[in-house]
Amino acid sequence: MTPKLTLASFEGDREIELADDRALVVGRTAETDIRVADPTISRRHAELRVVNGGVAVRDLGSFNGTFINGVRVREGVLSPNDAVAFGKVIFRLKSIEPVAPAASADTIVSELRLQGERAPRDLEYEAATLGRLLDVAQKLSGEMDLDRLLHAVVETTFESMRADRVSILLRDAEGKLVPRLSKTRLGDAVSSHVPRSIAERAAAERVAILSKDAAADPRFAGESVLRQKVGGAMCTPLLAGADEVLGLLYMDSLSATDTFTDENLRFLAAFGGIAAVSIRNVRYAEQIQREATIRANFERYFAPRVAAEIAREQREVRVGGERRPLAILFSDIRGFTSLAEHLSPEAVATLLNQYFTEMVDIVFDHEGTLDKFIGDGMLALWGAPTTHPDDPDRAVRAAIAMQRTLASLNERWRGEARPTLTIGIGISYGEVFVGNIGSHRRLEYSVLGDTVNTASRLCAQAGADEILVTGSLGQALKEPRRLVKLDPLALKGKDEPTVVYRILYS
Repeated sequence: MTPKLTLASFEGDREIELADDRALVVGRTAETDIRVADPTISRRHAELRVVNGGVAVRDLGSFNGTFINGVRVREGVLSPNDAVAFGKVIFRLKSIEPVAPAASADTIVSELRLQGERAPRDLEYEAATLGRLLDVAQKLSGEMDLDRLLHAVVETTFESMRADRVSILLRDAEGKLVPRLSKTRLGDAVSSHVPRSIAERAAAERVAILSKDAAADPRFAGESVLRQKVGGAMCTPLLAGADEVLGLLYMDSLSATDTFTDENLRFLAAFGGIAAVSIRNVRYAEQIQREATIRANFERYFAPRVAAEIAREQREVRVGGERRPLAILFSDIRGFTSLAEHLSPEAVATLLNQYFTEMVDIVFDHEGTLDKFIGDGMLALWGAPTTHPDDPDRAVRAAIAMQRTLASLNERWRGEARPTLTIGIGISYGEVFVGNIGSHRRLEYSVLGDTVNTASRLCAQAGADEILVTGSLGQALKEPRRLVKLDPLALKGKDEPTVVYRILYS
């Protein structure tokens, strides 16, 4: 029997059964198959088609986009319990399919598979259950703190079931089920008491489990069940998608058997789906907030694409770093101090802003990292946080682009009767310390080491429109360059003269 799939609105006020014989168009107008009267929905927004137990989704060029589990897509496939958003309207794909319990009158075990054959429908029961689930969805949907959400799930479980103890287990970074919250009906916190074999089976097979007499159930066998006098027990996996189990919701009663019914199990499975969506939404919100905070900080240093990659990393940004070879570039405006003496502060700020805007774009275009501005100077680097085999070449290409771009700026400024600028650039290559330097209150991504000092002193020696590089950088270049070897320079702090080349670029 082919399972029936339905789209349930996130608010719980609408459920749409999907036909498996034709494509359905979602849109704002009455001519569409699934009308969604919302201003963020396009007239013909997306197309849905049932395929292989899921739903193929195709965006029809909508203005506000179609999203699957928070990711904008042109085409994709929905699995049961996945979330799909058309504009700002969210639905969840449902497919809850019970397996009928064994026929024996003294059955103590029932299971409800969340994917499989559908049991006969009890419309009166389903209507009552839907009303309860709507209340639950409204209660959980507004909570955006994970700890408070888990407490709300536990409290709702106590209100809906005759459970004495409730536990929530969530998967950790390694995929293991770890107890997150356990409480008794009296509100007391309790240690983890979930039978491991049951938890692992429910999660692995995506099946909700009911044991009307845990002591007589061989799957619950163990001293802890007998010692704790567990009577009935139920659990359901928290499914955020067909292949994603966020965790497990477990409950039991003490002493009394036959506490839980098959109807309770069906309700628990549906409730678990709502809880899982709420947990996933909270995690999405936390991830978005974390990424926004990190990007706001790191877009000062990295190209937006690199900053986004760092923001998507799950590990925490910490103080500290590592040693690695980098190409270090210093640039500095020649004679800027005397020039600034003849300009108003506003004119100086305008000039520097226009100049630095162009220079930073060049660094980012060549996938470099902006370290800092030093007055009218700038420090950039290649090789961290992302490494490329041709980082020295990228640094040289960026330096040439800076000189050529400044020449174009000067031509425009001359036409506007404004001051012109010239810069000198120094580039070195070698091992440095790179990482997050500072305190937990304020971190700066920066570099330290002799290679940094060498680039700075080389920049000070460079004349207007000149690019000087160290011998180590010249040897690291992969692309052929016109290099003019200069007399070794006795740089401050160096015992031996430094081999220096001038880059010819015009």
